[in-house]
Amino acid sequence: MKVRFNHISANPGAMQTMLKLEGFIQTSGLDSRLYELIKLRASQINGCAYCLDMHTRESRKMGETEQRIHLLHAWREAPFYSEKERAVLELTEAVTRISEQGVPQDLYERVRTHIDEAEYVTIIMAINTINAWNRIAISTGMFPETETR
Repeated sequence: MKVRFNHISANPGAMQTMLKLEGFIQTSGLDSRLYELIKLRASQINGCAYCLDMHTRESRKMGETEQRIHLLHAWREAPFYSEKERAVLELTEAVTRISEQGVPQDLYERVRTHIDEAEYVTIIMAINTINAWNRIAISTGMFPETETR
């Protein structure tokens, strides 16, 4: 495997923009373990090996269990996620696959039983950000152990 090019040196301004998005989410008050679940689930859907590797390691550092990491792709059938996490994971799937059915009203209402409007927007931004990272990594040929991000 070979990285196509170093996207950071090719366009530093783009990287700075992505880091500003990350900074917003990091200072928003969003639970960092929930953010890692969002990152992992979107990366699973998008097939981004680079991001899956990175965020699996980050989740472990934060104390996430191996069981929850391994069963994330089957979260609906696993009893190890809270109702809020389930709602956010479902929202992550809907936003990541937005062209399939958008975000149905019943999903929006389920999510809103756990979070207010401000956190809803933050979570949407978190989902958008990891989807952007996935697309950057995949498009530039990044893979686990690549040292360009």
